[in-house]
Amino acid sequence: MTCQEIINQLQALASEKHKANVTKLGIPEENSIGVSTAEIRTLAKSIEKSQDLAYELWQSGYHEARLLAVLLFDKKKMTLEEVDTLMADVISWDLCDHLCKNLIVKMKDFDQLITLWITSNHTHKKRGAFTLMASAAIHKKEITEETLDAYLALIQEHSQDERDHVKKSVSWALREIGKHDFDTNEKALLLAHNLKEHGNKAQIWIGKDAIKELENLVKVPGRKRLISADSKMGRQ
Repeated sequence: MTCQEIINQLQALASEKHKANVTKLGIPEENSIGVSTAEIRTLAKSIEKSQDLAYELWQSGYHEARLLAVLLFDKKKMTLEEVDTLMADVISWDLCDHLCKNLIVKMKDFDQLITLWITSNHTHKKRGAFTLMASAAIHKKEITEETLDAYLALIQEHSQDERDHVKKSVSWALREIGKHDFDTNEKALLLAHNLKEHGNKAQIWIGKDAIKELENLVKVPGRKRLISADSKMGRQ
């Protein structure tokens, strides 16, 4: 299947409703097709992974083609330099998070990008650093206390950014780290209160946002991570 054939398939799946949702993210209308992420995932299952094809789709400039490309890249063949270049093209939070969660966090030495991106002025590279922390906290079952402590230290040091898409990712990372277990939850809560009491405007918002969830977590049988007491499983 060629790149153009796939784009034709995406266009056949398009709807004005989904196109409106994409443009609300700040994607130019000419780069929007209007296909749901669920349909993109279904389409990806019918296409064999291919670096060349994925790059063609990415370079088409279509938002949905780039979402699909992320699912077609082979993580074993990607380098950190290549995904750094991809992130430089990103102009929306959803593609940033999709790239981090579905490709980068699965790569060896992905944590090097956390160190690289956390000081970046590029909005979505900086967001990506915190998104990778959140994704690792959720999906890396063998993640160590030492690594989580290092993430908390990075949050404390680099959470002053007042850009909306960045501060929301900081809160997300802090909350997901705090769900690891009760010991880590206590550390995350202490940091959240510290940000709330002593931080700048962005850190105060982050602290308040994180505290609402971190103070309301419980442990349930069969789940390694803590969950919200307000969730269905948490109330049982």
